[in-house]
Amino acid sequence: MTSTRIQHTIPALVVLAIAVVVAWLSFTQEPVEAFLFPRIISVFFVGLALWNAYRALAGLARVGGGISSTVALNVLPGLVVALVFVFLAATKLGFYVSGALTFLTIYTIYDPVPLSSLNGWVRRIVTTLVFMGVMYALFALLLQVQTPRGMFF
Repeated sequence: MTSTRIQHTIPALVVLAIAVVVAWLSFTQEPVEAFLFPRIISVFFVGLALWNAYRALAGLARVGGGISSTVALNVLPGLVVALVFVFLAATKLGFYVSGALTFLTIYTIYDPVPLSSLNGWVRRIVTTLVFMGVMYALFALLLQVQTPRGMFF
């Protein structure tokens, strides 16, 4: 197995494992009504992950040359913030508060504007508020999905 094929296979299998866990969790949680949307999405997620894993294992995934260590190190801070959001903040603080803090943190990490710039902070905060407004409209109003409740809401 070549290094390029390994670089396609390992992530594909990790994504498949995550998809299976998410689907299993969505089908084993109560109340059923609150998990209808996650169940629908998780079924599609597993299907796409299976297709992706098959393509990687069969050697059909030939796009790109993999991720360099430099790119992986650049992505790592955002990944750590996202994992903290998923596993800790969402249930402790609530979906919308922790989502806003996570979005603002990731935006701040990757924004090239200096931290001392007032205009940069205004843009980050306004963008975060607009993003969270869209998330609220999508999940609470349009899809009527029950989001994790926490300390705030």
